[in-house]
Amino acid sequence: MDPIENVELAYLNAEDYQSLKDLMQAAYPGLNDLHWQKHEIHKLISLFPEGQVVLRVNGEIAGCALSVLQYDSITDRNHTYNEITGNDTFKTHKKDGDLLYGIDVFIAPKFRGMRLARRLYDFRKELCEQLNLKAIAFGARMPKYHLHAHELSPLQYLEKVKSKEIEDPVLNFQFNNDFHVKRILKDYLEGDSESLDHAVLMEWNNVYYEKPQAGPGGKTRVIRAGLVQWQMRRYRDLDELMAQAEFFLDSLAGYHSDFALFPEFFNAPLMASDNELNEADAIRKLATFTKEIVNRFAQLAVTYNINIITGSMPEIVNEKLRNVGYLCHRDGRLDRFEKIHVTPDEERVWGMEGGESIKTFDTDCGKVGILICYDVEFPELSRLLAEDGMDILFVPFLTDTQNGYSRVRNTAQARAIENECYVVIAGSVGNLPKVSNMDIQFAQSMVFTPCDFAFPSTGIKAEATPNTEMILVVDLDIDLLRELNEFGSVRNLKDRRLDLYSLVLKKG
Repeated sequence: MDPIENVELAYLNAEDYQSLKDLMQAAYPGLNDLHWQKHEIHKLISLFPEGQVVLRVNGEIAGCALSVLQYDSITDRNHTYNEITGNDTFKTHKKDGDLLYGIDVFIAPKFRGMRLARRLYDFRKELCEQLNLKAIAFGARMPKYHLHAHELSPLQYLEKVKSKEIEDPVLNFQFNNDFHVKRILKDYLEGDSESLDHAVLMEWNNVYYEKPQAGPGGKTRVIRAGLVQWQMRRYRDLDELMAQAEFFLDSLAGYHSDFALFPEFFNAPLMASDNELNEADAIRKLATFTKEIVNRFAQLAVTYNINIITGSMPEIVNEKLRNVGYLCHRDGRLDRFEKIHVTPDEERVWGMEGGESIKTFDTDCGKVGILICYDVEFPELSRLLAEDGMDILFVPFLTDTQNGYSRVRNTAQARAIENECYVVIAGSVGNLPKVSNMDIQFAQSMVFTPCDFAFPSTGIKAEATPNTEMILVVDLDIDLLRELNEFGSVRNLKDRRLDLYSLVLKKG
């Protein structure tokens, strides 16, 4: 074969038919039924020109990929090749279809082994993303099945191919190209004696697909998070404390942040005026401010067009002391979250009890989860949130020593890796000499990512200066998570052995 000087991907033209016919005869020797007629190719090009491509090597057509549009629902049932192509009339092509259905891919024998077919499949993936289609699907032949049909069902044959016990060049190629099995198709391609008329419906999902919106708006793909590393200091009253909170919100809104995260118990300075009380009574006095703080934050979320995670505050629920926080949406909605695991100190000194509600929250930026401080050290909670579709985990925390901070920091980073999500933590710094049990603080607010090529190799997206009052503004690309979920070096969520273990939420 002549040295390769040029490889070019181009749209198929009607003038290419004779070269295409020669290629088909070489690719499918003795199978004239699989050869496309000239009028059929012309019709296909006229209906869906962007879906028909050829590969030219040194100017010669070396490969071809043909496709049509269908509705994704067709993959939920058995169907035939003739049904897809409309008996080669292509009357079944759906202009508004949401699925790219491959009807043929072939490479000239003399060009095989050069990974040219992969280029054709890569083109299809790019086209699927450009057209915002849900997926790519096609019926893959099983060319070696006839050798094993006497002892294996099609499904058994497929399982042995997947486990590398049987070498099937067609199916192995699809698995290596990130396609997965949707179903076995019976009587798919009439005359395919090698496959005994069976086929495997293969599918590749477009992780960038976005359901068309009925009106303006839609979910943001790059989300800007603002972290408030809060300085504990004396405040005369609630108005002065909320003035400081509004200062930070004004600053974050100026950077067009989508979220503002405050730390756990950021309002603790208000206990200074009640320092003569014992710790249990002082924290309950602090709980009387919670309703007013939430009301003010809810108004500020609308005013500054920013989703506010209020950190956490004490709250009396049915005469029980809880550690709770609120998600104040910028559209006026309000969600509540609870600390599930209270620390031994919170229980012993304050008589605080753990909450009972764990769930994700739907925002205009996608699904988020929120865990308060100690809760991030329990991997079951974040896994439940990840299974429910969480993209970002927010963790407001309060730690007095570097020991406690390290526990929060290190477990939060682990949560980002094992749940393939972003984890955002924010804490308080400074001292409160007049508040018992809240006198010293240590914090370094940070944003963690999974550890893969699209993210920082350290898994740290951004970090604040330790023990310094400041804000941290960070952009989080959700599309990178989607890509990681499907194509990451490791896929922690996808590769779980659910045949061996599972995680169950006992209470909603």
